[in-house]
Amino acid sequence: MQHYLDVVIAILPFLWIGFVQTFWISLVAIVAGSLLGSVIGVLRSQRIVGFYQFFGLYIHVLRGTPFLVQLYVFYFVLPNTGVEALRWSSEMAAFVTLSIYTSSYVAEIVMASIDAVPKGQWEAATALGFKRIPILVLVVLPQALKLTVPPMSGVYVNIIKNTAILSVIGISELTRQGEISIMRFPSDVLFVYGVIALIYFIYCYPVLRFTRWTERRVGATRFINLD
Repeated sequence: MQHYLDVVIAILPFLWIGFVQTFWISLVAIVAGSLLGSVIGVLRSQRIVGFYQFFGLYIHVLRGTPFLVQLYVFYFVLPNTGVEALRWSSEMAAFVTLSIYTSSYVAEIVMASIDAVPKGQWEAATALGFKRIPILVLVVLPQALKLTVPPMSGVYVNIIKNTAILSVIGISELTRQGEISIMRFPSDVLFVYGVIALIYFIYCYPVLRFTRWTERRVGATRFINLD
């Protein structure tokens, strides 16, 4: 028991450094990806010709290809195009890739939530003299927002776990720091990975609990059938 305690004390400073890196990258990706995905989801829900097809391709490509491949494209391929703006650091490549990857899932959730609002809500607001944008902002989106809460938690936890892949481009996140720690304690591989898994769980669990709390605070959406 004392041996394992000594191992934890020895590796904890390194794991803390990795956790901080994981936390900030995932936080930026979640915030930026949610904002971008919400805009895309709203635009797609309006079925605007051109936008609908373009963003549909955008979503299907991102969701239909492995995140690791996307990371390689953003970090290794795009900088070799000769465009100066695409010559970014490993941190910037991680932020951009994770944010765009997040947006593809958020966009689908937002669009599906908007589509779930009964058409009678649109028709009633139109009958009252509201234009399309005010109806969307004041009537539809507040109802659709409640529907996005449950599936968002799964997306956010998935993003947090995907940060473990960032070590391939030199990001010293939690998993990478754990691998470095294993070099110091090669006979305790299973234990060190167990500690890493525990830290991921401690990070992800509050996200899930917060989502459940938000869902209870917001309440279940109750639609009124106006047909």
